[in-house]
Amino acid sequence: MSMPEPGKHDTPSASGPLSSRSNRWAMPVFLLVLLVGFGYVFYALGGRLEGVPAVPWVLLTAALLLAFVFEFANGFHDTANAVATVIYTRSMSPQLAVLWSGLFNFAGALMASGAVAYGIIALLPVELITQAGSSTGLAMVFALLLAAIGWNLGTWSLGIPNSSSHTLIGSILGVGLANRFLEPSASIASGIDWGQAEKIGLTLLVSPLIGFIGAAVLLLVMKKLIRSKTLSERASEGSKPPLWIRSLLILTCTGVSFAHGSNDGQKGMGLIMLILVGLVPTAFALNQSGNTSQMTSFRTASTQLEHMLEQHAQRLPEGVDHTAEVTEAVKQHQLRPLTTAALADYLSTISADTAGYRTFADVPSNEVSQLRNNIYITGQALKLIEDSPQVQLSKSDQQVAAHYHRAVKAATEYIPLWVKVAVALALGLGTMIGWKRVVVTVGEKIGRSGLDYGQGVAAQAVTMGTILFADKLGMPASTTHVLSSGIAGTMAAEGSGLQWSTIRNMILAWVLTLPATMILAFVLFIGLEKLF
Repeated sequence: MSMPEPGKHDTPSASGPLSSRSNRWAMPVFLLVLLVGFGYVFYALGGRLEGVPAVPWVLLTAALLLAFVFEFANGFHDTANAVATVIYTRSMSPQLAVLWSGLFNFAGALMASGAVAYGIIALLPVELITQAGSSTGLAMVFALLLAAIGWNLGTWSLGIPNSSSHTLIGSILGVGLANRFLEPSASIASGIDWGQAEKIGLTLLVSPLIGFIGAAVLLLVMKKLIRSKTLSERASEGSKPPLWIRSLLILTCTGVSFAHGSNDGQKGMGLIMLILVGLVPTAFALNQSGNTSQMTSFRTASTQLEHMLEQHAQRLPEGVDHTAEVTEAVKQHQLRPLTTAALADYLSTISADTAGYRTFADVPSNEVSQLRNNIYITGQALKLIEDSPQVQLSKSDQQVAAHYHRAVKAATEYIPLWVKVAVALALGLGTMIGWKRVVVTVGEKIGRSGLDYGQGVAAQAVTMGTILFADKLGMPASTTHVLSSGIAGTMAAEGSGLQWSTIRNMILAWVLTLPATMILAFVLFIGLEKLF
């Protein structure tokens, strides 16, 4: 490994790497993309709402605007991190980098399964998810959005790399706790799926550590294998990296952008779907784009599961309400003695309710919301049975359960193309406006010296891999924290030193985000619940 020359690690001024000449065509192209993209969004949304008997336009418009603002603020933070390295190293001009990153964010969003989006939403108490259109549901939506946006904008104004993942999850937990607080007869923590919260929290805790260690190790391996002083060089005024380094930086930036779109972009998608299902369930509560095979598959899966459960439980006693029994088990996140038998009866009712319809689009508007709630609750109850040692499921039983879960997701956990387009556009717009503050932090304020080429490649490569792995698990990961930790790891590996004031601020934001957004959302929910 070659040692850097004296003076090589002097911190470059922000005006150097960030003052590259802009592409004159980039901004007009970006504006054209925005115009065409949002035109498509409005056209697609209008088409879905055409014929809907009653649309609360004021509330819907306000909620969707706030959701877009959340993703716009997300663009300041997380998406800007995806382009920070290629801009700082002068591998791409800022405008071109934002366009390039936006393209692959969109590609990642198109490939998104929705698992991360609906996994985060699952943190909410079941009574809020199934009553999203009520006054309590409206308070939930607006409290989530206002708390998350407020914290994101506050940390951005201070130039602190903040995680939109932490922000949204903290807001959801705050709303869940507030909802239980308003029910004196309930345990304050009973409505929140703490098991799911623990999994998500562990992912958010471990992923920055992986970024720090992984990037440090990768940089040392690169220095060992690639005997070139170029890896330790930094961008300067009027210069660009060699082609092979620039190609690596752009390639890893592309991967981070794709991974970010497929994972981080799902937060906004989940919020938008929560809004749409709550305010206009007739058009969005069920996936109405499926064909007859989708309904047939759901009914088949429901019948198979009903027969399987009947083999594990006696018939439900007379006078016991299967809906109430299953719903209470889901609310408490605990399998009850009669839950298995009640779920079998519940499935029989759903099969009867859907027997006369060829597709979900044929379900009458006054039945759509209730049918979705029934499907959602049964899917959650089945997870309790699968996780419980009280019910021993054979391999064939597990296959039946998996078939039903796939049918439930196909019917309820979908994301329309126009929602993905809207989120990608909002992220891109936020990145275009807020990139510079984040680029300066990432490039110059984490280490005592400016970011060199090798550090940029290593940090981006590990960030890409970490986020894609989290996406496969259906867990959220923070692009901001993983990349920032990765850069800190490379600085530590080279012994160039860290700026502890920035590290302290990052850790402080990481530590404070969850409790701060929980408190904000808690207070907002209680106030808005009284208002609505």
